[in-house]
Amino acid sequence: MREFIVEADGGSRGNPGPAGYGSVVIDATTGETLAERAEFIGVATNNVAEYRGLLAGLRAARELDPSARVRVRMDSKLVVEQMSGRWKIKHPDMKPLAAEAARVLPPGQVTYEWIPREQNKHADRLANEAMDAGKRGEQWNEGASRAALDARSAGAPSAPEPSGPPGDAVAGAAKAREALSRAAAERTTGGAAEASLPGGAERTVAEAVAKPGANTGDDVRAGRAVALSTAGAATSAPAAAPTVGWGAAPDLGAPATFVLLRHGETPLTPQKRFSGSGGTDPSLSDVGRGQAERVAAALARRGTVQHILASPLARTRETAGIVAARLGLEVTVEDGLIETDFGAWEGLTFGEVRERHPDDLNAWLADPEAEPTGGGESFAATAVRIAAARDRLVAAYAGRTVLLVTHVTPIKTLVRLALGAPPESLFRMELSAASLSAVAYYADGNASVRLFNDTSHLRP
Repeated sequence: MREFIVEADGGSRGNPGPAGYGSVVIDATTGETLAERAEFIGVATNNVAEYRGLLAGLRAARELDPSARVRVRMDSKLVVEQMSGRWKIKHPDMKPLAAEAARVLPPGQVTYEWIPREQNKHADRLANEAMDAGKRGEQWNEGASRAALDARSAGAPSAPEPSGPPGDAVAGAAKAREALSRAAAERTTGGAAEASLPGGAERTVAEAVAKPGANTGDDVRAGRAVALSTAGAATSAPAAAPTVGWGAAPDLGAPATFVLLRHGETPLTPQKRFSGSGGTDPSLSDVGRGQAERVAAALARRGTVQHILASPLARTRETAGIVAARLGLEVTVEDGLIETDFGAWEGLTFGEVRERHPDDLNAWLADPEAEPTGGGESFAATAVRIAAARDRLVAAYAGRTVLLVTHVTPIKTLVRLALGAPPESLFRMELSAASLSAVAYYADGNASVRLFNDTSHLRP
């Protein structure tokens, strides 16, 4: 099942006064703008214009795919609360519009979400273009519209950029999947992670696996093709083998999509020193704070993150706070996302550990049950903890897109488990500071890795 984002707005120059609306339909998977609607509607109030924009956006979504799930995003608290059923509709001009909007698509297919005005600039600019056209005695002309360009230049996140988070796939791959599915030739695509040798703490061997978040739409089918990874020691009870194959399972709905963000650099990161949960708990460096600002801007452009969870350590909470401030969201601390405890290796480089504790290091590299010197946490124990947190969060955020701000080992572990890869795969993944990965989790237990170690947002 495809998923669309509908962003709508309306305005009145006088309230009541000359009014117009704008709405845009976005592919939630690729971030591509699929349709724009705008119209000058004569003299009306702001609220009536907003409802007219909602109606136009829902109808455009229905024309594209009447079976698609639709997530409506508006900066009108009134419309969002009334259409969600939490506020009563008393105004006689809005009652019929709300009733009409509720009939466009089945209620179970549409959800409503309030967003700050600065995140709704595409629709806002369409509405203003329509009012400007009305003032000239004309109707809005889609071919002459600059709303999308103006909104993007102003930093609006209305059209999510394909890259990975909110379940995004790379645009080209997503479009190819869509074209193939329409031609009834479905297929799965995957990506390869760049291999790397174990190095220091925060950016090396230790911070291991991640579970990527996936998309909606055609990606629901893609998820069925990925067998549920068994975590070995990371699972407390054997699970039934999931059904594998494109046509073997019914439509599973939108997955829980985890966008995995590794925190920005700390003073220890460039030196590649082990930095887990048992060390000095360093804060971000100036470079790390700059990285967090850049990833925040990228996530704001995509506009699909709905919740933010962070490890309790200082560097993750600081990174999450910078992103949350940009997105207008709150941060929830999740203890299960904390980094591995590296015991006596905390603060040391990989080379220093090899010099001081060669036997312990060799054992640790060869056996996931081995603990770092001094009673740190083994990779097997980390996997048990991460798998438990994953299962709890998947159940809590079904169908939602959640940003998890965490560390190398938790991210790599989630990815390893999602792929069903062996423990030694942790040493073959490079995970950069402030990188983004994504995994989607489906109702049948399957997982689909959608992105790994994306750092494109950090480039000048």
